[in-house]
Amino acid sequence: MQWDFGKPIVDRKTKRKMCGETYHCLKNIIKIFSEDGTGKVVEIPADMTARDLCQLLVYKSHCVDDNSWALVEHHPLLGLERCLEDHELVVHVQALMTSESKFLFRKNYAKYEFFRNPLNFFPEQMVAWCQETNGTIPQSQLLQNFLNSSSCPEIQGFLYMKETARKSWKKLYMFLRRSGLYYSTKGMSKEPRHLQLLADLEDSNIFTVITGKKLHHAPTDFEFCIKPNKVRNESKELRMLCAEDEQSRTCWMTAFRLLKYGILLYQNYKIPQQRKTSLSHFSTPVRSVSENSLVAMDFSGRIGRVIENPVEAQSAAMEEGQMWRKRGQRMNVLSSQSPLHPSSLSSVIHRTQLWFHGRIMREESHKMIMQQGQVDGLFLLRESQSNPKAFVLTLCHHQKIKHFQILPCEEDGQIFFSLDDGATKFTDLIHLVEFYQLNRGVLPCKLKHPCTIVAL
Repeated sequence: MQWDFGKPIVDRKTKRKMCGETYHCLKNIIKIFSEDGTGKVVEIPADMTARDLCQLLVYKSHCVDDNSWALVEHHPLLGLERCLEDHELVVHVQALMTSESKFLFRKNYAKYEFFRNPLNFFPEQMVAWCQETNGTIPQSQLLQNFLNSSSCPEIQGFLYMKETARKSWKKLYMFLRRSGLYYSTKGMSKEPRHLQLLADLEDSNIFTVITGKKLHHAPTDFEFCIKPNKVRNESKELRMLCAEDEQSRTCWMTAFRLLKYGILLYQNYKIPQQRKTSLSHFSTPVRSVSENSLVAMDFSGRIGRVIENPVEAQSAAMEEGQMWRKRGQRMNVLSSQSPLHPSSLSSVIHRTQLWFHGRIMREESHKMIMQQGQVDGLFLLRESQSNPKAFVLTLCHHQKIKHFQILPCEEDGQIFFSLDDGATKFTDLIHLVEFYQLNRGVLPCKLKHPCTIVAL
């Protein structure tokens, strides 16, 4: 029997009787791809959720389970993709996909970031309430209003909309409510007679446009799309939209998810925390490094203590950096290589790290950061394109991607690496990354989430 990916196959070992006829227990064959193009075929039951499939892939691929993995619905012909919600049934989503579409397995650190930092996702000028109140609702209660089905939160603002069967875009004032996405036919008016329904939330999903603005002649780079579930490859049925900036696009897309799924998203967010003490049979030990768990410590006495004084913490960090340098000097003293060439271990040890991506282009590093969620502290290291002896740290902060050059510097006949013009030096890139995971230094934020690609 030939397997047709995404379609039911017959499990010959299990049979059951229904209505006097013999039926076979149906299983489903799904093929998932990683970002490097490798794929894995898995057989799943019809009731397997996206979260369960991700945990299965984490186990089979020997990845670290930090609850940031996601299953991505990818449509290459339409140039669209979205992360499945953890509760969605994979087989149901597969049934609505074409043969050219596929599932991708990748990190998405931003999946639930709005629960941790809601004020960064919803600019005050974009949030309105259908039921007028005498005073404004505090921003601290923003998520509660989205999750409470009896409340009427509303996102409003200008968006560009691509006109059907035309290359032109039209700037319209829009309103996102539980009942759908509307645009005003008269300026910024929200009177019912001036509102036109553009998309229904219940029967649609929201996607990121990955083909760039040139394909659709978009006015900005911040495209997204509302795709009805019934649509396969008919681009005329897609609602192509464009925001002014990344924060606005993120606000619209996050609000769409919250208004559509409500409390389900919060339950998805809380489940991993509840399962830390009772892992499922196919999960791996949870290991994560968060900014909150990294603190300055003093172990000079009989017992360790937390350093709460910022000045003392900075001093301790500098001393730790000096200790790393001395340790590196002791390791390199046996090396007979010239001063311009570090020891063979220091020059290649970083290649074993998941955050190192070799000689990739600047544009590729941007793409990887954007795909894995533009959250503070998401980072990767790569080889410099302009300087063959240097490296580049690519870091995300406040939804902006920044690049910091790591230059080699010589001291006492040894080569060190530094990104602050030699003020802080490290014998190798691993020491550098470990230091900036603990200390912000000259960076806008600490290194928190490594941008990784795992081969399935």
